[in-house]
Amino acid sequence: MDIRKGGPEDVAAVLRMFDSAIEWLVAQGRTGQWGSEPFSADPKRVGQVVSWAEGEGMRIAVIDGEAAGCMTVGGPLPYVSAADEPELYVQGLVIDQRFHGRGVGRALLDLAVDEASEQGVDLVRVDCYAGDDGQLVRYYESCGFRRAQTFTVGQWPGQVLERRVSDPVRL
Repeated sequence: MDIRKGGPEDVAAVLRMFDSAIEWLVAQGRTGQWGSEPFSADPKRVGQVVSWAEGEGMRIAVIDGEAAGCMTVGGPLPYVSAADEPELYVQGLVIDQRFHGRGVGRALLDLAVDEASEQGVDLVRVDCYAGDDGQLVRYYESCGFRRAQTFTVGQWPGQVLERRVSDPVRL
């Protein structure tokens, strides 16, 4: 697996990743996170991916020449409280479900920690959907993150998790 900087040429691939993730969630009866409609059919979500692609924080994991996952890093999102110290915030993370189980998400999250370290930043945070059975929260915990705060956006329950660059992580 290689990880490279993403850009506007990756928008279609990232939208396919989100669409595959939604299809996978729907097949499991889990529509609370992103609903049941494809990202690619929602102009607001397409605009978000385009915005990420035009910025500096998009990273694309590539396996066998195909885009397998995407992470975007930057500052905290407006619906969570900013940290009391410098941080690198994982604004988005999605995996093409064709590559499920191949460590793509973990590799991207580890890259975020490496990038924070290179920037002299000790705190990496991410937020995720905390509804249903909490499986997504447990996934981030398995990647070395700890629960920090909960929040809601409308009816959507969220969890902010954090990982310290200075903390040794034993996975």
